[in-house]
Amino acid sequence: MATRFSFLGPFRSTLCFCLIALLLVTLSRIGLGVWQIERVTAVNGWSHLLLQGLRVDFATLCWLWGIAALGTAIFSGDHAIGRGWNKVLQLWLTLGLWLILFLEVSTPSFIEEYGIRPNRLYVEYLIYPKEVFSMLWGGRKLEVIFGFVVSVATLFGGWKLSGYLLKNLIYSRWYWRPVIALAVIVVTLLGARSSLGHRPLNPALVAFADDPLVNSLVINSSYSLVFAINQMGNEANAAKIYGRMDEQKVIDTIRKESGRASNHFLLEDAPSVSFNPASYQGKPKNLVIILQESLGARFVGGLGGLPLTPNIDALAQQGWSFERLYATGTRSVRGIEAITTGFTPTPARSVVKLGKSQQDFFTIAELLKAHGYETQFVYGGESHFDNMKSFFLGNGFSHIVDENNYDDPSFVASWGVSDEDLLRRAHQEFEQFHEQGKPFFSLVFSSSNHEPFEFPDDKVELYEQPKQTVNNAVKYADYAVGEFFKLAKASEYWKDTLFLIVADHDSRVGGASLVPISRFRIPGIILGDGVEPRQDQRVVSQIDMAPTLLSMMGVSDSYPMLGQDLTRVSDDWPGRALMQYDKNMAYMRGDDVVILQPERDAAGFKYDFATEKLSTAPQAEEMKQTALAWALWGSMAYNRGLYRSLSNEERLAVNHPQSDTLQLALEDGALVPSAAVNEVLQD
Repeated sequence: MATRFSFLGPFRSTLCFCLIALLLVTLSRIGLGVWQIERVTAVNGWSHLLLQGLRVDFATLCWLWGIAALGTAIFSGDHAIGRGWNKVLQLWLTLGLWLILFLEVSTPSFIEEYGIRPNRLYVEYLIYPKEVFSMLWGGRKLEVIFGFVVSVATLFGGWKLSGYLLKNLIYSRWYWRPVIALAVIVVTLLGARSSLGHRPLNPALVAFADDPLVNSLVINSSYSLVFAINQMGNEANAAKIYGRMDEQKVIDTIRKESGRASNHFLLEDAPSVSFNPASYQGKPKNLVIILQESLGARFVGGLGGLPLTPNIDALAQQGWSFERLYATGTRSVRGIEAITTGFTPTPARSVVKLGKSQQDFFTIAELLKAHGYETQFVYGGESHFDNMKSFFLGNGFSHIVDENNYDDPSFVASWGVSDEDLLRRAHQEFEQFHEQGKPFFSLVFSSSNHEPFEFPDDKVELYEQPKQTVNNAVKYADYAVGEFFKLAKASEYWKDTLFLIVADHDSRVGGASLVPISRFRIPGIILGDGVEPRQDQRVVSQIDMAPTLLSMMGVSDSYPMLGQDLTRVSDDWPGRALMQYDKNMAYMRGDDVVILQPERDAAGFKYDFATEKLSTAPQAEEMKQTALAWALWGSMAYNRGLYRSLSNEERLAVNHPQSDTLQLALEDGALVPSAAVNEVLQD
């Protein structure tokens, strides 16, 4: 008995904390399961949730405190080194317990917002403390206060408890130390790996349902977060997630899917670049894109949603309205990526935030700037958020208007000035450009429809009480859009400008499907003088917007975007959309759907547009291979620098491949053919 006690003595603090942590995460999992009981029961998930959850929890504790146990085996003792190690261990145990408990406490709020346990978004937002704390304090005061109280109690209690458990220890004799250390190493490695198979434990190994939330409940939030952070180091390589395909097959497939003839692709080191003639042949128009924050179809009356958007609904009747337009992701930067660059979604972060895309990455701003356009980004908040400012300035945007550039705004909220202030300032910018005779492209990004949903009083009749709800914020955002178009239609620039109203993504995307397709549906309306009213029922993606706009503007040029020019696609085209939901990607062609998941076979489905439900259905191998090609293209293009701006010589060579004598002269930063080139073009 004495020998056994001496063996366990120095480890009793670690073992005690492991038991406490195991109890806490198990109770949290049960509580979350009861909260989402309908979804857990629908997949018969309780036994898997608890048994596999215990497996993940044990692995988590091995990762968290296994090295601490090894240190105890080596350094513990009644001497200076041992006493110093006990202080390190006390801090380690306390902080570890706090991390586990704090993440579990914050999990319900994260699930409400993103439909899954904490992942990389949890840490990505930490670099913007002002905006994030303002959002949390404005919309989740009780959660913030509760989290603070829990943190203080855990840190204080953990420090006191670990200190008590590290007193009056009986230590093992020196000749037992190697045996104990070896045992700790074996248990830690086997427990952390949790498998004797080829791959160690990972979320895919314990996933069992087609509901991503339920799958995420199996793992604990600490494991979920650390795994996501670890994946960020390899996230740009989709082949490691979905499987490999020959690079040339990827290129051939996405070229075919783009709808362009194979002989239109002429650059080997920019394989997606082709020349795209505009359907409109008049004087090129200005372009304004109004990117609406978190405006899913479920908030838009004209798309069958709540009656919150009378102004946008009216504008939809006056322009080209896309009834089945789907966002590529669930974050603003993903929407910005699709709308301004036409880049396909990947399991990586948006290119707005990745290092290799901060310069010489294609955007329509860069292309239009080369055509002599003034290019700008107009925002009501701080443009450094989500790395937007760096990305825009490095890739063709010449001017940025953000919160610091507004004189005496009428209303300032946590995320910046109100949408009215934003759109009034945008209108002033457009008038100025027009008076100066400068063609312009402007991306205008709203922010009022963002938690904590702050907007001016007495502007709209509230849909519900209390005031600061998403539905009321949508009504205000719609009101601001309506007020802007009153000004725009009465302006001199109206007849020369093409407008797109489009959402970046829906609010709080989540659901019981591997990819909740209905929550990716967003409004999109192209407006302007001469745009014929039309309600388009084809399935389209955000990546189709930029090619279509360039064509309608009258800008013919070469670019790497693979989205369709919808002015040149037949009405019976079934359409296709790409949707990235965490690590899952959906490829939808008409009502056929293939969903790719990490380290799993592609799954086939049918989508019912009336009920907005997915049902399992076999899909052809060609469909699965096409989905894989789309998923791999983005990572391949990013890693190899294939999705880039063209040099002047490359642009002319692709635009006019019949001539090898073309050269380019630059006048005031615009693409203007030299005299020699003019002769060739005239011929």
